[in-house]
Amino acid sequence: MRPAFKHLAGATTALTFALILLGVYTGAVGAGLACAGRWPLCDGWLGLFPAHWPSFVEWFHRFVAMITGFAILGTAAAAWRGDHERRIQFASGVALLVTPLQFLFGANTIFNFGVAAQVLHHGAALTILVALVAATAWAFEEPPNGRPVEADTETDAAATAGTNADD
Repeated sequence: MRPAFKHLAGATTALTFALILLGVYTGAVGAGLACAGRWPLCDGWLGLFPAHWPSFVEWFHRFVAMITGFAILGTAAAAWRGDHERRIQFASGVALLVTPLQFLFGANTIFNFGVAAQVLHHGAALTILVALVAATAWAFEEPPNGRPVEADTETDAAATAGTNADD
């Protein structure tokens, strides 16, 4: 049995939040600067295996970012292929469209370690997170079949009229 979309969206949102926390730590210890001269590789054996803690943190952040990127891609694909509400599709689409920019902004923080680069990188991360939180919240509101409940206006009007007549 495949997991429900709402669980996929929730897991992707949680993973994105964890990545943001890891990114804050990565920036706080200046781990990206350990790779500045050899980006996209880093220091260590053949530029692939970390030589010390900062380069390990940078590589681990990149690894989690890759997994998160694939989770965002999967969530957006599931939203569009699963006949979910338009707002869910839109929110997951926004997260997907901002993700490549986020990767580029992340690379930019290594070359231009300044306030503007950090603001762009964290702003894109928060845009992705907000879009995923919205998609997840809306997915938990959605009925099990994935389609919004259509209100029967005639039945509602008759029930309301009958209730008012009894008063």
